[in-house]
Amino acid sequence: MKIGTKLIHNGHEVDPATGALCTPIYQVSTYRQESTDRFGRYDYGRGDNPTREALEETVAELENGLFGFAFASGMAAISSALMIFSAGDHLVVCEDVYGGAFRVLTQLFGRLGIESTFVDATKVNAVAAAIRPNTKAIYLETPSNPLLKITDLAAVTRLAKDRGLVTLVDNTFMTPYFQRPLELGCDIVLHSGTKFLNGHSDVLCGFAVTKDEGLAQRIRFVYNAVGAGLGPQDSWLVLRGLKTLRVRLEESQRSAHAIAAWLLDQQRVRAVHYPGLSSHPGVEVHARQASGAGAVLSFRLESVELTRRLLEGLKLAAFAVSLGGVESIISWPARMSHAAMPPEERAARGITDDLVRLSVGLEETDDLIADLDRAING
Repeated sequence: MKIGTKLIHNGHEVDPATGALCTPIYQVSTYRQESTDRFGRYDYGRGDNPTREALEETVAELENGLFGFAFASGMAAISSALMIFSAGDHLVVCEDVYGGAFRVLTQLFGRLGIESTFVDATKVNAVAAAIRPNTKAIYLETPSNPLLKITDLAAVTRLAKDRGLVTLVDNTFMTPYFQRPLELGCDIVLHSGTKFLNGHSDVLCGFAVTKDEGLAQRIRFVYNAVGAGLGPQDSWLVLRGLKTLRVRLEESQRSAHAIAAWLLDQQRVRAVHYPGLSSHPGVEVHARQASGAGAVLSFRLESVELTRRLLEGLKLAAFAVSLGGVESIISWPARMSHAAMPPEERAARGITDDLVRLSVGLEETDDLIADLDRAING
């Protein structure tokens, strides 16, 4: 069964109790037990909820994983997955990682004794060179946020397996519709489900998925212990949003291709980062491991003044944090997603003040290009 069909037919399309064509919202915190000798499947909402469980199983199925966990935000998913490591452990991390992940790695886990080394993960030899005797994991994003850099997942996974390391991959930009890192040998897949998986800018959520039972047990311990699980109302909304993931991504990707090509021809645009362009340095690797280029791109303008004018002047793309909604969203990484990264760190990574990130929504392509044209060239 193809993944577009799995989005609709994944084992949770019909409520077995009533025949309803969606999972009910189980708005409940606790469950009655029948016997002191035998407890039921559910006991307390912090650990389990039937609506959340349906969502977790659906996302795990889409990623071709066996164990899924739905969290209250993408950062809750990332942080909980990182909590399986201990003081004295070391992680190798892609250098242009999402700013929230950079913040938690450097300011929280660093304080707790878990070290991180940030490297250009597009170069497998750079990843290998950063590995130490106490290295336990490699943490990746591909495409990365916000420069859309591409890491060869199969190559890094082989390196990790040879060294006995865990590989974690943030798959937010691609979603399982376009890319499934577990199939390439990665161990844990992470998502900010707030973005494309939900797709309507009305829920905060995150996911961790794995095939490995031992890793799943370690994640589940953190998940239950800290109480980071997603609520039933939000779980239901994400289940609903997932049903249209294919059509949303296909349409947004079509527009993203056209907009990226248009931007390349603009004299006032200095660079365009999008893995669907033949000029992108990672295009061949990306084509091997993903079935699409996605709906997010970034580009640099000729000046910071023009950048500000664009951000404040667009009518159709909202100037806002986040991405992946039905509406186009344009953001300023240096002041938004990567504001937690020190200026010198941003500069070293190419996250400059003239860089913007565009998440393409479902508006008409011609209207989006006309809006960009007016703001850039008008």
